[in-house]
Amino acid sequence: MPFAFFKKRRLERHNPGFDPALLLSARLRTRAALSKIAAQIRPGMREADAAALAAHELEQAGAEKHWHRIYVRFGENTLLPYGVKSAPDVFLRETDIFFIDIGPVFDGYEGDLGDTFTAGADAEMLRCKRDVRRIFHDTRKHWLVGGVSGADLYQTALVHARERGWILNLNVDGHRLSQFPHHAHFRGGLAEADFQPIAGAWVLEIQIRHPERKFGAFYEDLLVRER
Repeated sequence: MPFAFFKKRRLERHNPGFDPALLLSARLRTRAALSKIAAQIRPGMREADAAALAAHELEQAGAEKHWHRIYVRFGENTLLPYGVKSAPDVFLRETDIFFIDIGPVFDGYEGDLGDTFTAGADAEMLRCKRDVRRIFHDTRKHWLVGGVSGADLYQTALVHARERGWILNLNVDGHRLSQFPHHAHFRGGLAEADFQPIAGAWVLEIQIRHPERKFGAFYEDLLVRER
């Protein structure tokens, strides 16, 4: 058998006793918690206050731990990728854009979800929030067709972002997901997968920015066949 087959099998394996239903349950619980967090974020809040609110909501939801820190990015900080520290003392303005990125662990299984929201009615911010989701779902549709690698997915996302007038951050490229910790299987990014990613094992991340103004948007979710 070709080497690529064995590489794919190695990178996509799970621990003994893996239950896909529990991974999907973690995804749904993460989505519900993120919605509650977003509904409580208001203009005038600082990122640190919003992150503390998120931590409380996730504790109430039953999260055992977080496999990555909570990210709440306001305004210009939405340009920053995962792992980069926000500029301090940023607060949400009456007209603004923000995203939330959380990675709670439920019943030993990782959730991971990111989404973008707006305050006020800035047309370009609203379009950015809307388009980052559309780029995600258009890229996911390409994955559903089959025969595409992780790298192919990001070339597809690049085209969709350009068509809508946005700049895609190719340094943000998704990753494995599984029981905690998924890093035991693979520490690299989805774009490094030179094979067709299976369902229920990979997170697709999309981060875009405005070509002129200092804001962007982020969306991520587990690649699964049901929407």
